Amino acid sequence: MKIQAMITTPEKDFQKQTLNLAEPKDGEVLVRLVATGVCHTDATVLDKTIPVPPPVVLGHEGSGIVEKVGENVTTVKPGDHVVLGFSYCGACDNCLEGNAGGCENMILLNFSGKNQHDSTPLTTVENQEVSQFFGQSSFATYSTVDEKNIIKVDKEVDLRYLGPFGCGFMTGSGTVLNSIQPEPGNSFVVFGTGAVGLSGMLAAKIAGCYPIIAVDIHHSRLELAKELGATHTINSKDEDPVARIKEITGKGAHYSLETTGVPEVTLAGLRCLRVKGICATVAVGKSDLTFNVFNEVVANSLTLSGVIEGDAVPQLIIPKLVSFFKSGQFPIEKLVKFYDLEDVDQAFVDSANGSAIKPILIIDKEYKA
Repeated sequence: MKIQAMITTPEKDFQKQTLNLAEPKDGEVLVRLVATGVCHTDATVLDKTIPVPPPVVLGHEGSGIVEKVGENVTTVKPGDHVVLGFSYCGACDNCLEGNAGGCENMILLNFSGKNQHDSTPLTTVENQEVSQFFGQSSFATYSTVDEKNIIKVDKEVDLRYLGPFGCGFMTGSGTVLNSIQPEPGNSFVVFGTGAVGLSGMLAAKIAGCYPIIAVDIHHSRLELAKELGATHTINSKDEDPVARIKEITGKGAHYSLETTGVPEVTLAGLRCLRVKGICATVAVGKSDLTFNVFNEVVANSLTLSGVIEGDAVPQLIIPKLVSFFKSGQFPIEKLVKFYDLEDVDQAFVDSANGSAIKPILIIDKEYKA
């Protein structure tokens, strides 16, 4: 079938083109996309931090409505509302143990441009292959995806808000709820109050953490963090966050979540902890970090943990997060800013300069919640 998509080439970040999209095969689903989030991981492809074979259609936080299903699909049917998650094989040790975020084939399935069939459903009108991204390529009007990429969600919830649950919101909240698993009363610090950091902070609030400390360099974002549940905020341009966190907590924090990828911030995420504390980092950083392992980690029995996609099984965590959103416990509507698909370039600019915390591209302008 013919679709419209924002294609990325070495010459141009985004250009709207007509592409061919293959019909769903055995175990695949065709989804009419309603909206899609803009994520920092998309930007890392544009700046070549993460290489994906061009040309490619980016986008990996899609939400939409099932149009058609291939043979042997059992979890969704046409008309179902869905969120598209990341690709995972479902067969490696980690997947079988319930940690799809740690899939051994994560890089291959999400960044190689090919799906589990070692092919892409996207081609140009001249039949040139176009890389699929994260098994979905949601900067498009339709997507053909593996059934494991599909998460059925509540039809009563506005689909335009739900795409980022497939990556950014799941990463932040899953890192808290699945990875570090704080107990009520544990102290929690988030470094970076973007979409991932704030969703982690909201999960910490749901988990009963106290105090909840937000660290950033933007006063406006810290004000939003306070509105969303931070008990304390620190602008690290104005004061030493490590000293202030230890002043607030006494012994240091039980847990920190580092979302920036800036080496100095990662070190602060370690140094602010109490003995036996855990720092979880989820960022894609460009710079190396050098530190003395004994002084920074061993001496205080600390843990520095790298987390991918919130150690989550999307089919388990996303419906739970959507229910939190529906009940008002996860007010991500305060984080998002809507754009037309054709304004994707501006959405990336606004995401980079901080004027939009979570840009969402509206693809189906006729959709009504």
